[in-house]
Amino acid sequence: MPIDFLPVFIMVALIIGLAMFILAVSRLVRPDNPYPEKNRPYECGVDHVGEASAGLFKVQYFVIAILFVIFDVETMFLFPWAVVLRDMGLFGYVEMFVFIVLLLVGFVYAWAKGALEWES
Repeated sequence: MPIDFLPVFIMVALIIGLAMFILAVSRLVRPDNPYPEKNRPYECGVDHVGEASAGLFKVQYFVIAILFVIFDVETMFLFPWAVVLRDMGLFGYVEMFVFIVLLLVGFVYAWAKGALEWES
């Protein structure tokens, strides 16, 4: 029933309204004085050299970071499972064993595809 979701709709409307209000106030309050030196790319104390589109970037670091996050988050499911293992019984044990096997299959797949190889 749509009436059951009325609090959710009200909350979404309030959040959108608050976001628009904050953006409007920040636009009125912020200083606006752009100049070329301020708009120049800068990172980690090193000046920008060359065009970003001129070269290819290796994404290996990002692939490893994403794989780490995926496997780290998935292994965090092991802690709540370990807490309630006695309550879940054999079904919970088998289910988590299947989950761990799927994690290992994903890990072996990433390893076989060379996602974990670091090439310089």
